[in-house]
Amino acid sequence: MKTYILKITLVFLLIFTGSCESYLDINQNPNTLTDTDTPKILLPGAQAGLGNMLMGFDLGFGGAFWTQYWTQSYTASQFKTLCEYEATGFDDAYQEFTAVILNDFKRMKVLSTEAENQGYYYIAETMSIFTWQVMTDLWGDIPYSEALKGDEGIISPKFDNGEDIYADLMTRIDALLAIDVSELSIDSKFDFFYEGNMTEWKKFANSVKLKLMIRQSETAGYNNAALVTFIQNNSFLTNSAKIAGTAWSDDEEGKRHPMREFQEGGANYLSTNVIGSKSFIDYLNTNNDPRLDILFTAPSGGHLGAFFGDFDSKADSSLSGTDDEDEEYSEALFTDTMDLIVMSDWEINFIKAEVFARANDMTNAKKYYDMGVAASLVQNTIAATTITSTGGYAEWNNGTLEENLERIALQKWVANANYQHTESLIERNRTKYPAVNNIDVKSDRNDAFLNFPVGNLTVSVNGRDKTNGNLPSSPVYPADVLARNTNAPSQKVDLLEKVWWDKKAGK
Repeated sequence: MKTYILKITLVFLLIFTGSCESYLDINQNPNTLTDTDTPKILLPGAQAGLGNMLMGFDLGFGGAFWTQYWTQSYTASQFKTLCEYEATGFDDAYQEFTAVILNDFKRMKVLSTEAENQGYYYIAETMSIFTWQVMTDLWGDIPYSEALKGDEGIISPKFDNGEDIYADLMTRIDALLAIDVSELSIDSKFDFFYEGNMTEWKKFANSVKLKLMIRQSETAGYNNAALVTFIQNNSFLTNSAKIAGTAWSDDEEGKRHPMREFQEGGANYLSTNVIGSKSFIDYLNTNNDPRLDILFTAPSGGHLGAFFGDFDSKADSSLSGTDDEDEEYSEALFTDTMDLIVMSDWEINFIKAEVFARANDMTNAKKYYDMGVAASLVQNTIAATTITSTGGYAEWNNGTLEENLERIALQKWVANANYQHTESLIERNRTKYPAVNNIDVKSDRNDAFLNFPVGNLTVSVNGRDKTNGNLPSSPVYPADVLARNTNAPSQKVDLLEKVWWDKKAGK
């Protein structure tokens, strides 16, 4: 159980960024945490900050829109630019990852030179590698080898190639995994994720390496046999790295889960700006997925989603006699005890399933696939279900490799909803599933409404011209990052620049 001090720490360290400047931002104060002389004080804030960035204003919403869990409602405009594929850099997330979170991990390592603090070094290095991977997976080439060295006089760090960053991250994680954690310890009260259990942190580190390896699946250097061996000889997380929902207090602003903060804190972003995307709602609804009622509130007429990026409010796509803007749509639902997840048990199981599917080991592929679906159901407080049983829509039916990869990716897409929107965005770019159907909704709205392929994504109705009928590949660079750095590259032309490992054909 988390102690009172951790709840107080969370209140002062959660960073709610975005358009509302009233959200607490203590981590920006140089007279608070950055001056501390003990790494344990930094740990809970860095964990909370990382979780908040992955499911906060920029990437929590951006990931949900670009992987089509949600779309902008017809009567609001807060996120219209995201849904129309306007160039965005997710500036706040980039700034917080570098100026705050990664700096906190660096500070923790500097302060962990004493023997009794080596456990903090292990955790800080693991989470630093994880965070760098997220950043380069999103933006591609970024400052890395010379980053975070303002104290050394480097104020314009060079941009490193993403493939080179990956190579160094692999070197770092291998060095970390060579450490014997049996003699390491930390104060359990300051660790949100695993309460100081270093065996769990070793599993987390193994899982970070597994993610680094699988992300390269479409590159020339990928070695699936090496992943099989790695899986067979190591232990991986079975308990999600998360801030448990019991840490939140829903009664006061600043103490809620980030998404509830954006709703309950006065901005009403969810209820006024977000509705379910037809792509996702139809997939869950058609397949009678029990997670639908956990993830969305149901209108009186039943669950309904809207075409992604569609703002023709006077259209009547369903020919029901009601304009689209006047329909009642499913709305995103977050409970007051929603966990804030950084890495999940289901994603690790799905990675294992993919590795064994690629190895044509269907016994283990099915085993880990079923475990991934089951873990997602447990997370959503759903009891035993038949969806993976014979005849269930998520039943493992061995098919071609691509059919198996699609099956795994679609269930990962569902499992990540409300928990790992950033991961969904990155993984969609790698696997190209859910696949994209290029139907032009405007050409025949009713036909598209009735016959759009279930399990496919659409291209934004109003944004398809900006990306030539493709989904976004990566955000542009934040303008401030380019303006302040004399070694910065030219700005990306649009959202279509792919990161180095994004090699698979598809939109």
